[in-house]
Amino acid sequence: MNGSESGFNPAFNIATIKQVVNEAIERVAPVSVRMQTPTRLRDLIRQIRAARTAAEERSVVNKECAYIRSTFREEDSVWRCRNIAKLLYIHMLGYPAHFGQLECLKLIASPRFTDKRVGYLGAMLLLDERQDVHLLITNCLKNDLNSNTQFVVGLALCTLGAIASPEMARDLASEVERLIKSPNAYIKKKAALCAFRIIRRVPDLMEMFLPATRSLLTEKNHGVLITGVTLITEMCENSPDTLNHFKKIVPNLVRILKNLILAGYSPEHDVSGVSDPFLQVKILRLLRILGKNDAEASEAMNDILAQVATNTETSKNVGNTILYETVLSIMDIKSESSLRVLAINILGRFLLNNDKNIRYVALNTLLRTVHVDTSAVQRHRTTILECLKDPDVSIRRRAMELSFALINSQNIRAMMKELLLFLERSDAEFKAHCSSAMVLAAERYAPSNKWHLDTLFQVLLKAGNYLRDDTVSNTIQIISSAPGERQAYASQRLWISLERSAVCGDSTEKQPLIQVAAWTIGEYGDMLVSEASNAISMVDDDGVDEFVRPSEEYVIDIYQKLLWSTQLSITTKEFLLLSLAKLSTRFTTQPSQDKIRVIIDTFGSHIHIELQQRGVELSQLFRQYANLRPALLERMPPMEPVTTVEREDSDTETEPATIVQQNSLPEQDALLDLIIGSEPLSNGDVEHAAPAVANNNTTTNDILDLLSGLDLSTPSAQPPPLSAPMSSVFTTPMSVANNNVSPALLDGLFTSAAPMPQMQAPETVVTALERNGLRVELHVQRGGETATITMKAHSSANSAMSEFLFQAAVPRTFRLDMMSPSGSVLTPQGEITQLLKITNPSKTPLRLRIRISYTIDGNPVLEQAEVNNFPPDLFN
Repeated sequence: MNGSESGFNPAFNIATIKQVVNEAIERVAPVSVRMQTPTRLRDLIRQIRAARTAAEERSVVNKECAYIRSTFREEDSVWRCRNIAKLLYIHMLGYPAHFGQLECLKLIASPRFTDKRVGYLGAMLLLDERQDVHLLITNCLKNDLNSNTQFVVGLALCTLGAIASPEMARDLASEVERLIKSPNAYIKKKAALCAFRIIRRVPDLMEMFLPATRSLLTEKNHGVLITGVTLITEMCENSPDTLNHFKKIVPNLVRILKNLILAGYSPEHDVSGVSDPFLQVKILRLLRILGKNDAEASEAMNDILAQVATNTETSKNVGNTILYETVLSIMDIKSESSLRVLAINILGRFLLNNDKNIRYVALNTLLRTVHVDTSAVQRHRTTILECLKDPDVSIRRRAMELSFALINSQNIRAMMKELLLFLERSDAEFKAHCSSAMVLAAERYAPSNKWHLDTLFQVLLKAGNYLRDDTVSNTIQIISSAPGERQAYASQRLWISLERSAVCGDSTEKQPLIQVAAWTIGEYGDMLVSEASNAISMVDDDGVDEFVRPSEEYVIDIYQKLLWSTQLSITTKEFLLLSLAKLSTRFTTQPSQDKIRVIIDTFGSHIHIELQQRGVELSQLFRQYANLRPALLERMPPMEPVTTVEREDSDTETEPATIVQQNSLPEQDALLDLIIGSEPLSNGDVEHAAPAVANNNTTTNDILDLLSGLDLSTPSAQPPPLSAPMSSVFTTPMSVANNNVSPALLDGLFTSAAPMPQMQAPETVVTALERNGLRVELHVQRGGETATITMKAHSSANSAMSEFLFQAAVPRTFRLDMMSPSGSVLTPQGEITQLLKITNPSKTPLRLRIRISYTIDGNPVLEQAEVNNFPPDLFN
């Protein structure tokens, strides 16, 4: 008989025994014995990493979070530290862990250091000033800041610096200030860093830490020195008064830095053969702040900066870091010229480094300092141009910007040749910016008209469709104002490009070039097909390009092929169609004119309404109004880069005239309305102002400020007219060109007298302003009713004046035209020029009010002056 037959069940009896034992343990054992041992942190990490899917990972995390919540509810104190550690890891993975905030406070209140460490870590990660629990930790922090154990004090300081709210910072700032004076270096450096974070949160508490901060620089411990320099740097950046207070410590900083350079090998602070590079970098940054705009402080640190620049090892990246900070310090302070050359040479060596990060830093720094010492940067021009071929896109961008900053009248030919090669092989993102900058540089520094035109054509050819719209209009303006032989030369060069584009089939990729070519050939097509065109030299920098004079029929065939193309844009076809219509008055043979008429007639039924309208209107010029066609399609007069826009208002007693840049037309009406709404002056006149076209940031408030305060008490010789003549609305050819209308179309509606040539007269120099190293002279040249004034600004300051803006205002009876300035950055001993044309039909004495704004050493400067000492016979 076995056990089952006798009624004995071993398993049942064992289960019963276990139950009895567990019940006994529950009655007599503490809570820590009853709970099962939680999973260790390393085991949890192993489980989460073993999860194959995101769902499996979430399952593991949710299961563990549920268990941690249950232990928190049962007030388990033995495993709370382990559970909080696991919860922090779960928080780092991005899962919610806010339910552990109160448990962190319980660990902070524990007397055990291990519990405090995990509790403070949890507080830094889980608490912020948006949580109400955040306020409960203040008392715990205050108690631990007074602890006798330095590590507990360190934990409290780290936590306070990480999560301090403004209220908590004000409550505990006095405790931190007391700990800065502690003799313990461990506590002192952590207290200094905590003070750094408190000042950043509550700048008003800065004065509390000033007495204790200066003593930090007398410590020998490098950790205390680093934290002390960091704290002083933060104070100096936030308060100018504190900056002046700490300028007395420059000799101390120089002494510390000198000891670091001359110190021997120290295993504790050595990094790749350099003694404590972190402290050196901190000191160099602080010296840069203290020496800025201070000649005395700069003089005290010139020698040590030279020693650092010459004695630092450059074979390691640590040395390059120190040299980079040294260069920034030299460029920011009022250093000697030889020291600036040394700094730029250091950047030049950086350009030869194999590390692309170092090359990028060097280019970026040179771009910021190129106006400080341009001649020193010019020595590294070859290396900078080599960076245009770098495979890294960021380096190429910085090298391109720096190359344009280095262009001057001496190196324009060589620089443009390299930049044209760069433009041809560059990515699409570079072409628009590069081409526009090349056009501006060529306009400013062109050695000859022919070279200028050749460069513009090369830019049009290589940039393709990535050209900006203003480049097309600027090129057309330059061609229209060129001498006659240059216009013929331009038409030949552009015809060659137009023919190649039509034959090779790449016209769709060079539409801006086709637009310029169409306009030029339409205006000067007679020069293109005349026999005299063969005598024009076509020699350029690339060699000799033989020009074969085309026949009229061949030119029309090329136009027809382009107009029939389905890939060209509507704008390009508009250029071509109007150009073809103008060629009907340039070509002399009847078959050519008949062929042109047939092509234009086909556009009368074009699907695009704009081209259809042009086709219909131009067709009428061949039929009903054939007698008007030669006058309507005659050659346009030379264009000027400045557009004069006048507004008429019959309801007002006077009206202003505002001169604006071509591309600032959206702001034009707002400026005029503001000026019209201004109070009339003493004699009933209202001024009209001319903002400089080099800066588009001029606001309407600037205009009104410039207009206010001009003394016009002297009565005018003639009373101002009640309204301007209607012809003043269209006084410049550019306004006609922008509407694609010939001036002849306005014949009979608007009358505008052609400008008379003026005789050259001796110049009179009037000093308009001389302040703070800036001297502004007005070179006046008489010329009947119109006087030409050349503004020349000279600088004798030590720093470059950037964002230079010249503005002028004259009374209502005058008319003021301002041309583009030669630049917007006035370098030391440099010059900026700008041309002004003032017309005075009433022959009254000229009163001019000027306003000049610029930025020097990061500080904006505004100067105003009134000029009344012009020659009395200026307009006679």
